[in-house]
Order: sequence, then structure tokens, then C-alpha cells
Amino acid sequence: MAALIKAAREEDFPAEIGVVISNRADAGGLGKARASGVPTATIESKSFGKDRSAFETVLQSALDQHSIDLICLAGFMRLFTAEFVQRWYGRMLNIHPSLLPSFPGLDPHGQALKAGVKISGATVHFVIPETDAGPILMQGAVAVRDDDTPDMLAARILEIEHRIYPDALRLVASGLVRLDGDSCKTAGSAGSDATLISPAVGSLQPSGRSHGE
Repeated sequence: MAALIKAAREEDFPAEIGVVISNRADAGGLGKARASGVPTATIESKSFGKDRSAFETVLQSALDQHSIDLICLAGFMRLFTAEFVQRWYGRMLNIHPSLLPSFPGLDPHGQALKAGVKISGATVHFVIPETDAGPILMQGAVAVRDDDTPDMLAARILEIEHRIYPDALRLVASGLVRLDGDSCKTAGSAGSDATLISPAVGSLQPSGRSHGE
């Protein structure tokens, strides 16, 4: 959230942060948003119990009040109904700290380390009713180290999250993105030749020479 607010201050950024909404009054982001001059709202979800539709009715009213065009979720640990998601399809983004579709859900860093992957990262995607799914808009990757803990890996991936979420929002707000079925296409994107290979063999010092047949 803070990265999005910072990016939106840039003169050429094509979007502004209209309001920061939380379903918890103690969310740290609310204070950060207010300190940045961004309006905030709290809609406590506990009082609605399991009635997600009633919560979303109040949420939609707040979004309408602030004339919101796009929703960017960040650490919002509450599921939406299929009806709400459909209403905002193509206009609601989420960020997840893994290279989806790998390691959705809770503890993605622990999942990545347990699986022994050599590369992990973060994904910005459009929201659909299924959790941590939907057309992928942007991804960023980091190498996984042999001595990584979940916290160490999370810290490096967080830096990637702060880079790709503002860039993803810039693309959508600029009208450079279109949804094609389950895929997301970016206008004018020729791709990149950049590669990330881990471990980087060229930097390793061999302990001896092996012979093969």
C-alpha cells in the first residue's frame, strides 16, 4: 500500500489513491495512509459474521462514495463472494508472494523452501472467485538461497512486491492491459531477454574435477 501511495505521487503516474479501506481498525496501513494525506475508512467485518454479502454492500457504498475505478488488494485476508468479484472483474488486483500458480494460500515462503525451488518471487494478478488465482499481470523473481529461512526469503520478495505492484497498476490505469480468457496481454510488450538462473554456476568454485563415462 505504501509503495502504491508513493508511486501515485509521481507527476506522470496515471492513477491516484482515492481511499484506503480496511476491515480491521488496528491495521497499520491506516495510519500510514492518513500520514500520507490519503482518506481512510474502516468497515469492521466481525460485526457481519458470515454474511459476506452484507459486508460487501457497505464496502461497495464506500467505494462508490470515493468514485473508485480500480481495487488493489494488499494483505486483505477476507474472501469475497463470486458476485462481488464478478462485479469488479478486470478492475480488482491482488499481489501474492510466490510465482503463481505455485504455492498459493498461506505460508508461500515455507512452501517454496519445502519444495526446494531455486527461484521464487511475487505475482500481481486479477482477482477471480478462486483464491490466489486469476489472470497473471506481472511477476518478479529472486533466487532462493540454500541458507534461506521463510523470513529471509520473505524480506527479499517484499522488495520485489514494492517494485511490481506500482508498475502493474500503471499498466492497468494506462489502458495497456487486456484480458484474453484466462490470460492477460500487455499492449506493446515485446517481452524481455533477461534471465535469472539459480544457482549461478559461473560463480561457484569447484572442489575438484569429476570424470564421467
